[in-house]
Amino acid sequence: MPELTIPTGRLHRSWLAARDEWAPGAHQDGAGLRLAPETGLDDPEVFSAWVERLRQQSDSSVALGEGHVHATHWWIVEGDTYLGAIDLRHRLNAFLLDAGGHIGYSIRPSARRRGLATWALGAVLPEARAMGLGQVLVTCDDDNAGSARSIERNGGILEDVRTTKAGVKRRYWITL
Repeated sequence: MPELTIPTGRLHRSWLAARDEWAPGAHQDGAGLRLAPETGLDDPEVFSAWVERLRQQSDSSVALGEGHVHATHWWIVEGDTYLGAIDLRHRLNAFLLDAGGHIGYSIRPSARRRGLATWALGAVLPEARAMGLGQVLVTCDDDNAGSARSIERNGGILEDVRTTKAGVKRRYWITL
């Protein structure tokens, strides 16, 4: 049975195995890789420092750099196996309003087609409601039919499909 957990260094080996399933340089939405160093995540100390950065990003008392917003990160796991990641951005900046949305998620290739994205998105919606959000924007690539179904199964209403800096995106609103 899957669960959401706060990122932890304990899952380093499993996270590395998942990373190796992705094509080099592939975007993993919701994984917080933009907070990671470009190299060195194989090193447990570097990995632990990145995990700590992920955890700190939810702390609204910590100032973030220009263009960044606070976000809460979770990993989707089964036992000691890392299956994917999901994050909840606490507010939208211009880029997130256009292309990224409040919630981003990715599932490792070997764990896809099991309903994990649908489940994880549904599990994070109450967190967004508890944060005081009345609705959330969730986006996906226009050609990602699986992600579109996950969003729609969680009540997503398509607002539009648009060309953004991040490609052609389907933009859905979910009322909480």
